[in-house]
Parts: sequence; structure tokens; C-alpha cells
Amino acid sequence: EVQLVESGGGLVQAGGSLRLSCAASGFRFEDYTIGWFRQAPGKEREVVSCIRNSDGSTYYIDSVKGRFTISSDDATNTVYLQMNSLKPEDTAVYFCAAGEYIGPYGSSWYTPTAEYDYWGQGTQVTVSS
Repeated sequence: EVQLVESGGGLVQAGGSLRLSCAASGFRFEDYTIGWFRQAPGKEREVVSCIRNSDGSTYYIDSVKGRFTISSDDATNTVYLQMNSLKPEDTAVYFCAAGEYIGPYGSSWYTPTAEYDYWGQGTQVTVSS
């Protein structure tokens, strides 16, 4: 059974930090890219960051570059998202997802939401001002 389980969300003041975890099981972890997404109320789900486990390639959207860091632990099949200098606009439900064909192609990343195969249930992140 495939599972992606997020944890680490919570309430934090602006400028604070959180570390999200995504524990994966039931598929060949090393063959997949893990992406972190977020969805704020009334907004579409958007990709935040990805890591391709086969080679460690990473992707970040511009609004989190320099503040968020994605990493992967192959020994425990866990992907982390370290979030620093949090802002109120980072408030959202954060999801992790696994996609087999997600990754960099040329100079850009291919990471459409519909191409992810497995999804977690999400964890709430709330940043107060």
C-alpha cells in the first residue's frame, strides 16, 4: 500500500521556522520525485519545491528561494521541507506528492500537478503576523 504521510505543520509567528516531513512507503522511493505543494483557502494548489531522488536535483518557486530547503533521506524514505523566515502568505495546507516522471528537462522543471501519482493528506501551516 502506497502511503505519503506529512507531519510538522503548526502555528508559528512571522519570521519563525518549521520543518515538514513526508514519510513515504509502498513504492520505489529512489525512482520518484517528491514534491511539496500548498493550497491556501480560495486558491489553487501550487507546487512549492521538488526533489528528484535519483540525483538530488531540486526545484523551488521564486517566492520561497533562499527561505525553504528541501532534502531527502534515502535511509528512511523521508523528504523534509525546512521553512525559515516564514511569512503570513505562506499559510496553507501543505501536501507532499510523488511522481515518477517529474524532474528537470533542459533548463526547466516539468512538474504539473496532474502528473503526480501519489498524494498525502496534508498538514496545516499557519503563520501569524
